[in-house]
Amino acid sequence: MLLSEGQMSDYKGVALMIDAFPGAKALLADRGYDAAWFRHALAERGIAACNPSKANRKAPIPHDTALYRQRHRIENMFGKLKDWRRIHTRYDRCAHTFMSAICIAATVIFWLPQ
Repeated sequence: MLLSEGQMSDYKGVALMIDAFPGAKALLADRGYDAAWFRHALAERGIAACNPSKANRKAPIPHDTALYRQRHRIENMFGKLKDWRRIHTRYDRCAHTFMSAICIAATVIFWLPQ
């Protein structure tokens, strides 16, 4: 887990943790992660990049649209976490305390029926 600054862009933040990626077949991401160096780094690790190209890319790179539709599950998870006011507004200054609150919320969300 990496807790980055709020102003940090997506693809700059992922550069800090790309070495810690677990083995996977594909990575579902949004347009913010569309960078040539990132796609190349994923290919070196045997991970298929499943994200649409940015609008300003001259030659769009095709992606698996059927697999990309599953990304809504990731967005739903973040939506459920943001239902917790403490996480949504980031009351905690200390990153350790904030991550602990996320872990508690994720545990409750997982174990309680929805």
